Amino acid sequence: MTELMLIVLAIWLVTVLAGMPIYLAMGLAGAGFAFMAGVPGVIVPQKIAMAANSFPLLAAPFFILMGNVMNFSGVTTRMFRFATVMVGWMKGGLCQANIVASVIFAGMSGSAVADAGGLGTIEIRAMRDEGYPPDLAGAVTAASATIGPILPPSLPMIIYGVTAEASIGALFIGAVIPGLAMAAALMLTARAIAAKHDLPAHPFPSLREVGVAFKDAFWALMTPVLLLGGIFSGIFTPTEAAVVAAAYALLIGAFVYRDFRLRDLPAVIVSTVQTTGVVMALVMTAALLGWALTVARIPQVVGGSLAGLTSEPLLVLLVVNLVLLVVGLFMEAIAAMLILIPIFVPLALAAGIDPTQFGIIFVLNLMIGTVTPPVGIVLFVTAKIADVPFERLVRATLPFLIPLFVVLALVTLIPGLTTWLPGLLAPAR
Repeated sequence: MTELMLIVLAIWLVTVLAGMPIYLAMGLAGAGFAFMAGVPGVIVPQKIAMAANSFPLLAAPFFILMGNVMNFSGVTTRMFRFATVMVGWMKGGLCQANIVASVIFAGMSGSAVADAGGLGTIEIRAMRDEGYPPDLAGAVTAASATIGPILPPSLPMIIYGVTAEASIGALFIGAVIPGLAMAAALMLTARAIAAKHDLPAHPFPSLREVGVAFKDAFWALMTPVLLLGGIFSGIFTPTEAAVVAAAYALLIGAFVYRDFRLRDLPAVIVSTVQTTGVVMALVMTAALLGWALTVARIPQVVGGSLAGLTSEPLLVLLVVNLVLLVVGLFMEAIAAMLILIPIFVPLALAAGIDPTQFGIIFVLNLMIGTVTPPVGIVLFVTAKIADVPFERLVRATLPFLIPLFVVLALVTLIPGLTTWLPGLLAPAR
């Protein structure tokens, strides 16, 4: 069956390169394997339906809904204004504000595309209005958007936890230090670029200006506090936190800031359903393909081959990093996760690698892939918003890849960066 599955995978790769939607190619590949292997046809819809029957996966549509409500209700504008007051006095102030705003928004949306498409629109417009080069504005926005899927709550972490049967709470908490390290590294890089190009800075704010900005953004800033406080204290699970977050976003948008109107609701629902539909199509068809890979013993064959090369945890992580970085160049992150998790997770566990560390490394690799060509989805979104040619944006983004690789190396070499907080706080599982 292994040979048969390899043929099916080769056909799948050709169809993807030919432009077929990834979810459709995965579904056809899994169904094709079942048909050629003589597996009863009823297995195909069963596997697809079972993938959607997951309580933790309920968090996905609610976090997506929350992000959409935040964008429609003007919360993102208030967050960026607050970030500008806090760090805009630094050299290249709006670059720094861009990164800080992404850290705040990461505690709400958990999606790189939502960050780039929602908050990024405001950030890029503000930077262009103050004379920043459009390609630099787009590059900072794209790079800082990768923080969103790392800091909790994170949609990719939820999908990883569901697929790998790992603790989503531990993944959320373990990603806090790496996420903040990404922000710090990006801010240092932005400062160096700002000094080189003599970019402007805002005047140092008065206490009154800080107070006004904080008061205006207070209820928005309380979103990550509410979510993380509830998860850390065990009041609610990460899945339940998504429901709380969506309800909170609706409340502050409609009754506190009063920028969210009833007429906005249909557009918010349609946007949420569209995004959720894409995610669920990928999850369900990838589950079918993953089942086919398991039946064909592909994970065992690949894992055995890699295990034969080395059993040293650090070398295993090095191999996995290289493979994921290459895969991230050519494949959408969630699709890559769903296909590769069944292959690499057993190998990592056999090598004694902490599952929380491995999950964060896995997600971080593929998030870097979202800002690398040729299939960097965040680059495409940002290029459209900034009205910059894709190739020009790629060149401007290259310096910001260096700090992301530095953080990836640190997380790989120092397990405590991802395991210390989960061990300290013992999250609800």
